[in-house]
Amino acid sequence: MNPPKTDARRRHDPEVRGFASDNYAGAHPEVMAALALANGGHQVAYGEDDYTDNLQGIVRGHFGATAEAFPVFNGTGANVVALQAVTDRWGAVICAESAHINVDEGGAPERMGGLKLLTVPTPDGKLTPELIDRQAWGWEDEHRAMPQVVSITQSTELGTLYTPDEIRAICEHAHAHGMKVHLDGSRIANAAASLNVPMRTFTNAVGVDILSLGGTKNGALFGEAVVVINQDAVRKMKHLRKMSMQLASKMRFVSVQLEALLAKDLWLRNARHANEMAQRLAEGVRSVHGVEILYPVQANGVFAKLPHDVSERLQKRFRFYFWDEGAGVVRWMCSFDTTEEDVDAFLAALKEEMAR
Repeated sequence: MNPPKTDARRRHDPEVRGFASDNYAGAHPEVMAALALANGGHQVAYGEDDYTDNLQGIVRGHFGATAEAFPVFNGTGANVVALQAVTDRWGAVICAESAHINVDEGGAPERMGGLKLLTVPTPDGKLTPELIDRQAWGWEDEHRAMPQVVSITQSTELGTLYTPDEIRAICEHAHAHGMKVHLDGSRIANAAASLNVPMRTFTNAVGVDILSLGGTKNGALFGEAVVVINQDAVRKMKHLRKMSMQLASKMRFVSVQLEALLAKDLWLRNARHANEMAQRLAEGVRSVHGVEILYPVQANGVFAKLPHDVSERLQKRFRFYFWDEGAGVVRWMCSFDTTEEDVDAFLAALKEEMAR
């Protein structure tokens, strides 16, 4: 059968890949095939379709019998909806200073969600019970936003990982203070792949109440989901999702992508590959004199410090971002479609620019 005709034209080189973000990658071919499968005919809108219904069983298989998925458009939307669901109007969320909800969501949790973020500096992007206690106080003080939620990210924004025991300790500590725990899982697959454990091992099994489940960074075209694990922790999720402009009318096209990733092992294959490419990159970078890797490489990102002029020249050859430009810190991300040749070519370019 001949492919359908289109007036659209390819406007990029599909062989060009960089190290700026796993969001730069296209969709995995198996995800694209799933989208085509879900196309055609009519399905009930707004989540009452067969694909969204089937997704619920898949999510329960990963996150336990009480888990319920609410597909949304993107990661910021997932976080804003999830955090609204577990806070009151006067509530606050404790998070790391480096948390995505604090530095990369345009103020959406506070501006759109109407909640206060209470941030804590951390050396590696990870909270601990002791660090949480810096902000976990003043529940009866009407002059202060009330701490109601602890939000952690797995893997963290700095590419580091929590162990299941570390998350368990956070959950126990938060719950003892009457707070709930949200996990930003935009790269949850990379964390599970690196730890070599099922996702449930560091979510429902250790006390996480609600999570933002990532898809886009792991091979989806678009789409994430809020996964409610503790049903008693939330209120009116459907209403919050709609009010937050995250209710897709043609939700089957979000749900079928998550089904393609999660029904078997595509999520894990993609994450393992991205992690392996980051390890290959880190190994090569360590041999380059004058370049320092700043954090343990535990997922699919490498954070390094190198001369500013070298980074600027290198950016003309490969796309990537400064993480802290003033300090000369850059971030290099690998994706499910990063190849060994991509990594080796980047390393060769890095060595050339460092030698100039």
